[in-house]
Amino acid sequence: MSVPVPAPTMAKPSFKQQMLRAREDAIILAVNRLLAEKGFDAMTVDEVAAEVGIAKASLYKHFPSKEDLAAAAMVHVMGRAQTFVQALPADAAPLDQLKAVARWMMETQLAGQMPSLPSQNSSLRATLMNQSAYMDGLMTVSDQLGAWIEAAQAQGVLNPKLPAIAVLYTLYARACDPVLEFLKANGQYTDTQIVELVLATCFDGLGAR
Repeated sequence: MSVPVPAPTMAKPSFKQQMLRAREDAIILAVNRLLAEKGFDAMTVDEVAAEVGIAKASLYKHFPSKEDLAAAAMVHVMGRAQTFVQALPADAAPLDQLKAVARWMMETQLAGQMPSLPSQNSSLRATLMNQSAYMDGLMTVSDQLGAWIEAAQAQGVLNPKLPAIAVLYTLYARACDPVLEFLKANGQYTDTQIVELVLATCFDGLGAR
C-alpha cells in the first residue's frame, strides 16, 4: 500500500517581497495612466517616479529603462484582456462576444487604464516584440477574436466581404480611439453613453438605417 505524498505548499512571500510587489503594482498603474494620457513619447521617467512618490533611482531598481516600464504596463493590460476574453460565456453569439470586447476596451480607455499603442518606429514596439508574455497574449486574444469574426461573417451579421484582419484591427483601434475623449470633453454624454455611441458607429456604420 503506497503512502500518499502531500502536495508541496507554496512558500508565503516575505514582507519585503510583498512590499516590492505592491510598489511594482503602483508603478505599473501610474505608467498605465500616463501612457493613456500622454503616450509613450511624451511620458517621462521623472513623471512616473513623482506619481508613485519614489526616487528615480529606486524606480530603476524595478525597471531599468523607460521601455521596460511601458512594456510592463502593456503586459499588465494584455493579461487583463486575456482574463476578460476567457471569462465571456462560451454560448454567447459571436457578434455579442465581439461587442463585449470592444465595449471593455473603450471602458478601460475612458477609465484612464488603457496605454496608447506604440507607433511603428517606437523603441517600445521593439521591446514588446521581445516580450513573450505580451506577444503570446496578443496571439491568444487575436486568434479568439478572429474566430468570432469569421463565425459572425458566416452568420451574415458582419460584412463577409471585409477581410477578417481588417475587422480585427478596426476593433483593436477602439482601444485608442480619440473620439472617446472628444465626446467626453464635450460634456454632453456619460461614459456609458459614449461607449454605446462609438460601439454603434463601429458595428452599424454611419449610413442611414
